[in-house]
Amino acid sequence: MQAEEKLTYETWPASPEKSTLEAKNKFLGFWLFLGGETVLFASLFATYLSLKDKVPDSTHHLAKDIFSVPLTLVATMLLLTSSLTSVYAMYHMKNFAFKKMMIWLGITVLLGFGFLGLEIYEFNHYVHEYGHTFTSSAFASAFYTLVGFHGAHVCFGLGWILALMIRNYKRGLNLYNAPKFYVASLYWHFIDVVWVFIFTVVYLMGMVG
Repeated sequence: MQAEEKLTYETWPASPEKSTLEAKNKFLGFWLFLGGETVLFASLFATYLSLKDKVPDSTHHLAKDIFSVPLTLVATMLLLTSSLTSVYAMYHMKNFAFKKMMIWLGITVLLGFGFLGLEIYEFNHYVHEYGHTFTSSAFASAFYTLVGFHGAHVCFGLGWILALMIRNYKRGLNLYNAPKFYVASLYWHFIDVVWVFIFTVVYLMGMVG
């Protein structure tokens, strides 16, 4: 622990996120976890595609009738930008610049909350404007399950990053928490990649029918 406290920019390793055995084990566990998450999302995508536009009768709205690409495009830009800011945060982490890392992580969190706010507004709009609720049709159930499940992952990712920021606010960087920040950043990138697929498969494909 004393060695960690004496770390400086000159003695900080080039890859602090992989400099210890514990850090390498974190990476291994994370990739195993990510494999399970990928299979789970793939199942949700397959379910959505099989139930897309499956509604009881003509009084229920189809995907092309309700989806708003401009709104989801803004949400997409917010989330993709948050992925970029997390890259900047990890750049400063590797350069032993704790304060700069925290600033960019804070921006990442704000962008993430902005994305969630738009998603909540979107769901509320669909429910009140079109009566598109979770139980209104098989299509609606598949849509809210897929997109809502992703939203839950965004919430988890934000909580993860915030917890690390609060817990290590006065501790600074060390070889124990650097891998934790890095793995949280990787998780955030995974969330962004999944959203790109959702935006393409659900919204863009939904608009063309």
